[in-house]
Amino acid sequence: MRIWDPFITERDRKIFTAAGMGQKAGFGDNMALIIIDVTYAFTGEGDAIEESVKQYPMSCGKEAWVGVKHNQLLLEASRRAGIPIFYTLTEYRTDKADVGGWAGKQSKADHPSMIEGHKGAAIVKELEPAPGEIVISKKKPSAFFGTPTVAYLIEKKIDTVIITGCTTSGCVRSSVVDAFSLNYKIIVPEECSFDRGQASHAINLFDMHQKYADVIPTAEVIAHLEKLTPAQRTAAAG
Repeated sequence: MRIWDPFITERDRKIFTAAGMGQKAGFGDNMALIIIDVTYAFTGEGDAIEESVKQYPMSCGKEAWVGVKHNQLLLEASRRAGIPIFYTLTEYRTDKADVGGWAGKQSKADHPSMIEGHKGAAIVKELEPAPGEIVISKKKPSAFFGTPTVAYLIEKKIDTVIITGCTTSGCVRSSVVDAFSLNYKIIVPEECSFDRGQASHAINLFDMHQKYADVIPTAEVIAHLEKLTPAQRTAAAG
């Protein structure tokens, strides 16, 4: 059973199947892992979401920490495989001059937890970047918009991006769509993304799987990484 099954009607299943969507594109030869915005502002400290949003308005509650645990396993496997690892975080200047359009849609977009230097803008300790892993600060949903992400991927000759993090319906989806538009193969490990909205999380995973990415179990991604040949590991290391 897939996480989206309770939300998708039988009519929709038939239509997507008839349209030939939801095929597996598979992995390419050169992979990179991109962990999107797993900062305390979006995870909180582990409380239920009803409590978490009081301190971190953008946070996703306990579901976030389930995602963090799966990301830990994937991160460890990615490091063993020697593939390039990237992180993004969303943070704003102390004068809030770069909040931009978020201010018009989210009344707490410029909350102190989103400001550079605040704990909220830091990647959670459980996924702390290691030396040589690149952290990219962004202002908009996509990891690709207004950032050097593509330049780094070109340098490493990447053809496949594994995208995780949060939120599924926002920054993850935006990054997936942009990666797809740039002709990358995209893998989304199902348990490694999270969202503050349960329906949004499930339905966006379904929609990405139908159109843009292979949304597959994290264990399947890890198994693929563990099968990389020595030559592939050398190529991944650049």
